[in-house]
Amino acid sequence: MYRARDELANEEWLAELDTAADELSLDDRARERAADLFLSTVPERERSKRAVLAASLYAGALIAGDRRSQSTVAEAVGVARLTVQKRWRDVLDEAGLDPPEW
Repeated sequence: MYRARDELANEEWLAELDTAADELSLDDRARERAADLFLSTVPERERSKRAVLAASLYAGALIAGDRRSQSTVAEAVGVARLTVQKRWRDVLDEAGLDPPEW
């Protein structure tokens, strides 16, 4: 869980999340899930935030049933597909959620 001040401290990142979500045409539910995941797992190190943002978008879309490919999400955020692939399960785990079993 996150605190309200986490939202304020990460306003720029949440704006970037919204921009990427617009590019991906994600619905509101997927955006909300992605923002919740990001704020619940946001790292302290600035350089890691973009990777967590991408993983949160991918996982949020999965949870909301508005799935996008890892490559598409990575491109919208400006990271490598491998970054999304390596991080999305960790984001779910850190948020206390179980990843899907495919």
